[in-house]
Amino acid sequence: MDSKQFAEPASAKPPTPVKIVIAGGFGVGKTTTVGAISEIKPLTTEAAMTSTGAAVDGTGGNVPSKTTTTVALDFGCITIDEEVKLYLFGTPGQDRFGFMWHDLVLGALGALVIVDTRRLDDCYPAVDYFEKAGLPFVVGVNVFDGSLKHDLEDVRWALAVGEDVPLITFDARQRLSVRDALLAVLHNTFRRASAAS
Repeated sequence: MDSKQFAEPASAKPPTPVKIVIAGGFGVGKTTTVGAISEIKPLTTEAAMTSTGAAVDGTGGNVPSKTTTTVALDFGCITIDEEVKLYLFGTPGQDRFGFMWHDLVLGALGALVIVDTRRLDDCYPAVDYFEKAGLPFVVGVNVFDGSLKHDLEDVRWALAVGEDVPLITFDARQRLSVRDALLAVLHNTFRRASAAS
């Protein structure tokens, strides 16, 4: 019997866990973003939308095809390489679930704030939250139909975010596009950390 057969395998160092928050207004594509990239079946807390909930949340027909809504969080993960594994936490988009954001953001290194340029007003609370929290974030304009409705500099002006906040476009349905958006979050976080030190 070969003694090598029972030899202990060399222990490889597990990848460093990195928490990233996916945030934004109601119906901007947070659940879709997590689902498009996660290497595990994403945990979602989707519930059917009711007329009462829609009235409370003030959706007002802005997203008429949306029949479900996140009521707690979305969770997924993706291994970037042997050194880094991203854990993705998607926030609920409605104001009434805002109390959960603090817990979801705790320990995060960065955030992707998803924007729908058809409904910019829904995006202000997320941008304001991360500015006040001091958490590095990237604004990702979700290109729903494959075309950009507004120039990115116009979006930057409308959101009143400085040049130090990266502004990108991506498609929440496309895995590679989501990957690039998450890499932008990582690069922004590392850039901010380097500048601070």
